Amino acid sequence: MVARSSAPVIGAQGSPYLGKKHWQVDLGFRYQKSDRHFIGIQEQPQRLAENSQVINWIYLADFSATYGLTDRTTISFSLPVLFADRSLPIRDANRQVVSRATTHTRNISDSSLMVRRWTFDPEAHPSQNLSFGIGVKFPTGKDDVTDTFRGLTSSTVRTVDQSIMPGDGKFGLVVDMSAFKRVWKTTLSASATYLVNPANTNGVPTARSRVSESIFSVPDQYLMRVGAAMPVLPKYGLALSLGGRMEGVPVHDLIGGSDGFRRPGYAISIEPGLILALKGYVFNMSVPVALKRNRLRSVPDIQDNTFGDAAFADYLWTFGLSRRF
Repeated sequence: MVARSSAPVIGAQGSPYLGKKHWQVDLGFRYQKSDRHFIGIQEQPQRLAENSQVINWIYLADFSATYGLTDRTTISFSLPVLFADRSLPIRDANRQVVSRATTHTRNISDSSLMVRRWTFDPEAHPSQNLSFGIGVKFPTGKDDVTDTFRGLTSSTVRTVDQSIMPGDGKFGLVVDMSAFKRVWKTTLSASATYLVNPANTNGVPTARSRVSESIFSVPDQYLMRVGAAMPVLPKYGLALSLGGRMEGVPVHDLIGGSDGFRRPGYAISIEPGLILALKGYVFNMSVPVALKRNRLRSVPDIQDNTFGDAAFADYLWTFGLSRRF
């Protein structure tokens, strides 16, 4: 996941700036259930009707710490932990779904180290600013987790699906930006994060039938958000927010090849949320609800003249808790 809870919580009561020699610790959490299949922008409702849909449950906890090097520059380290399950249909000889089997992941994911800097002096610009960040994604998550895949009459042990794999096995470059501007009582904000993965594939077998998809790809990822937050109960530090969100995996990476198995595509969501600042803590919650989902053709799809599908979520739950000292 490219989103990290160590990014500034813009729109909360108080300042988004972290002072020199100050710390901020964060706990973030994301939950989603993906079971709606799409080919391009066309949903495949027959998968739900015949109970043949793939179902992913994702629980991602992210622990991070940020230190103020100066009033304008911070350094952050983030370590996510992934708990995920993937349910697959089991068919009989007549291709009827008769049961289901589930594989699991319980591992730390890929960590990151980020340096961010505000463009303008925070003291002179308390109501608007622009931040840029750059960092490294470390391959701390396993890229070859295996589990038992149960079939109708037998079982096999092989690598789990890419959608629940904790890591990709390679180093990456993370770049991000965030901006805010206060207009009367409303805080407008925008942010974007892009994970550049220069590696083409990671050499881990997928156990998929097509030769072009036999090895896992190491894809780029991205997340963009825009929104506004307004205090509704200032006395209690409560603000409500509303925004738009787009996240996904591109067909072609910015740097390097894009071969191997990946599911490129994106989801565009409306994102209502709330922010509560109380006694030195900042709690934020949002529920992005999907408006558009698009499973794009991968490089192997184009080469083989086919079009794979992907399961998307109807909505996500995201939570964050921050504390400064």
